[in-house]
This record gives sequence, structure tokens and C-alpha cells, in this order.
Amino acid sequence: VVSLVALLHLLQQEIITYMRMRRRRCLSKPLLDEGFQMSTEVQALGLTGQEFVMFSTDWCGYCKRLKSQLDENGITFREINVEQEMNYASFVEKVNGGNRVVPTLLFSDGAALTNPSVIAVKEKLAAL
Repeated sequence: VVSLVALLHLLQQEIITYMRMRRRRCLSKPLLDEGFQMSTEVQALGLTGQEFVMFSTDWCGYCKRLKSQLDENGITFREINVEQEMNYASFVEKVNGGNRVVPTLLFSDGAALTNPSVIAVKEKLAAL
């Protein structure tokens, strides 16, 4: 019984640690801190107000999930497939420390979210 309680406590701590790490990964990242000219990216994409772009791929399950959740919540967005429009693949890699992580969202204020929940997207849009 004692080892089962200890095991459950350890599992609970692992879950808490995982959720904290996931939350940090989804936080808004101001890209200007990374040394980018985000105004150029935002201007090139013509983002204003509450507009944002989702960089994705066809095969990404996380992208499909987020797209369906955004659609269910009536949130409109533009989508760019980084495998079809390769010039944006390098942008996604720069935003994510050299990794091509999708979905990556770019907002009109130059901030990005990587693999966010629909709640995180709603919060970001409310802050714009």
C-alpha cells in the first residue's frame, strides 16, 4: 500500500512537471527578443488587429486538432503550409530555436505561440 501511494505521488509530480513545461512552451514569445525584424514578417503577411497566421503541415495532428478547435470557436485565421511554401519553413525554425515545430502562430503584434491551446489563442487575441 505504501509503495502504491508513493508511486501515485511520483506520477502526480511528473504530470505537474510536464504541464508546467508544456505551458512554458505555449507562452507568447515576442520575436523581437530573438533579433528578428518581425515588423517585416508581419507587414509582408499584412497582419493587422486580431489577425494571425498558423504555420502548419498536412500531416501534423496537433495542427489538425487546433484548426478544428479554432473553427468550433468561430476564430478565423490564415494558414500557411511550410512544406508547400518553403520560404516560411526557415521562419518557423528561427522562431523555435532551429526546430520546425508546428503549429506556430504569428500575430499582428509580432508575437508567436508554438503549439498553443485554443484557450491560449483566445487569451492572446483578447490582449491584442
